[in-house]
Amino acid sequence: MYAITIREPGDPDVLEWAEVADPRPGPGEVLLEVAASAVNRADLLQRQGQYPPPPGASETLGLECSGTIAELGEGVEGWTVGDEVCALLSGGGYAEKAVVPAGQLLPVPGEIDLLTAAALPEVACTVWANVVMHAKLTEGEVLLVHGGAGGIGTHAIQVGKALGATVAVTAGSPERLESCRQLGADITIDYKEQDFVEVLKKETGGANVILDNMGAAYLGRNVDALQQDGRLVIIGMQGGVKGELNVGALLGKRASVFAAGLRFRPLDQKAAIVGDVRDRLWPLVAEGLVKPIVGQVVPMAEAASAHRIMEEGSVFGKVLLAAKS
Repeated sequence: MYAITIREPGDPDVLEWAEVADPRPGPGEVLLEVAASAVNRADLLQRQGQYPPPPGASETLGLECSGTIAELGEGVEGWTVGDEVCALLSGGGYAEKAVVPAGQLLPVPGEIDLLTAAALPEVACTVWANVVMHAKLTEGEVLLVHGGAGGIGTHAIQVGKALGATVAVTAGSPERLESCRQLGADITIDYKEQDFVEVLKKETGGANVILDNMGAAYLGRNVDALQQDGRLVIIGMQGGVKGELNVGALLGKRASVFAAGLRFRPLDQKAAIVGDVRDRLWPLVAEGLVKPIVGQVVPMAEAASAHRIMEEGSVFGKVLLAAKS
C-alpha cells in the first residue's frame, strides 16, 4: 500500500507518498480500506519531531479516518466486512489501509457520506469527553470555546447549542466570527481586538465551562473568566506549556482546571469514550443537529499541501485527505 511517510523532522516538504508494508489486524482489531483521513494540529507537531506516537502505535500520521472494513481480527464481534465506518486512531490514518482496535470504530452516522465522516471521530471524541463527560456541561450553562473556527471549535459550538448552552467563541477575524455565528454561536469575540474576559463578564457574568486550546498563554485569564464552580478544560498548548496559576482565585470560585489529551489514553478509556459518543452524540449527528464542517479536501498524496493550509490558519473547519482521487 501507499502511505505518507516523514523523511525527517521538518517543514511540510518532508512528507512523502511512498510504498510501505500493508498492516495486519491483530486480535480485537480490524483492517480498514481508508477513504479519507483528516489533518489535526497534533499531526503538524509529529511531523516536526515534537509529538511522537504512543508506544506500539503506527508511526504514520493520522488520528482519525473513515473507510470500509476489509478484514476482521480474531475475536471481533459486532462488525462485518464491508461495513462503512469512521475510527479514532493513535496513528496510521494517512494511508490506504489502517488497523484499528474494534472499540474505536463508529458507524457512519445518518446521511453523512463516507469521505466526510473522516471529519468526525477526533473532534467528536475530544469535545464529548471533555465538555460533556468530564465538565458535564448542562442546559442553561455558558460554554466558552477558544479557536471557534477550527475543527474542534466548529464541533464544540454545535454540541453546546444542541445541549441547550449559551455558546461564546473566540476567533481572529470578522469573517471567521460570522461563520461561527452561522453555526449557532451566541457571543463572538475577536481575540485580536477584544478582551474575552471583559466581554464574557459583561454578557453572561462568565463561563461555566471553558474549552481551551491555548494552554499557558490564557491560563490566568481563563480562570478570571470562570463563574462560581466553573470548569476550565485545557486540550492544547498553542500558547505555551508553562503558566502561572492563581490558586486563590480558584479557591474563591470553587473552580477546577482539567487538562487531558486523547491519543495516549488506554484502549479501555478510548473505547468508553467512543461508546458514549455512539450512544449520546451520534443521534444528534443523525438528526442534523451536529454536522461535520469541512473547509477543504486535499488528495492524501498531497498531504504537504494540507499541512501548509493548516499552518496558514485560513480554513474554517476541518481539512480532509482523500485517499483516492
